[in-house]
Amino acid sequence: MSLLALAGVTAGYGAFTALWDVALRVERGEAVAVVGPNGSGKTTLLRVISGILPVRSGTLTFDGVPLTGRPAHEVVAHGIAHVPEGRRLFPNLTVADNLKMGAYLPSARARYRETLERVFGLFPVLAERKLQRAGSLSGGEQQMLALGRALMSHPRLILLDEPSMGLAPVLVEQIFETVLTINKQGVTILLVEQNAAMALSIAGRGYVLETGGIVLEGAARDLADNPEVRRAYLGEA
Repeated sequence: MSLLALAGVTAGYGAFTALWDVALRVERGEAVAVVGPNGSGKTTLLRVISGILPVRSGTLTFDGVPLTGRPAHEVVAHGIAHVPEGRRLFPNLTVADNLKMGAYLPSARARYRETLERVFGLFPVLAERKLQRAGSLSGGEQQMLALGRALMSHPRLILLDEPSMGLAPVLVEQIFETVLTINKQGVTILLVEQNAAMALSIAGRGYVLETGGIVLEGAARDLADNPEVRRAYLGEA
């Protein structure tokens, strides 16, 4: 049984359909990448999984439990944390308070100190800036805080939406190295990302999403070597 499984999922906004009959699976402990151009439905996919956007048709299960139609707070309680595009921090709250917001579930509050130490171990700069307002952090530090906030809920699966957005290349490498470390520590990762080369370099498997549908799937290495993927997403002629 897959940890996360989508079957025939269709979803959208008003009269617009953004996802068509999507089938996707994520196994326990995997890092899975979803790559594709802007407007392909990558962000919509994560919003559907996290319960922000309702499913029009199809099914969504997590560890065998049906999550189709469940509200976002119940999805979090089942062990799924969402790091949204643009980070969506609370800019006027301190770093420490943003992290506390990630631990609002009773089960997470019970392990607050332990998890906070883990987050500060992964991101020492957050410990240094814990009393600083989140809105005053650099872009890279804000992405670290968004990841740290997600970890505070003690998730089994993290949904990452465009973590490289707006960051300098050296910071992108640092963020992805940390994502890989989190995955090696046992947290399953589903990553959607325009930087296909970086995403496929840390993932075990991947999917290519175009105009709301899955057009390719397979081992990340195979996708990175696929001539169509290399031409469309890796900038090669």
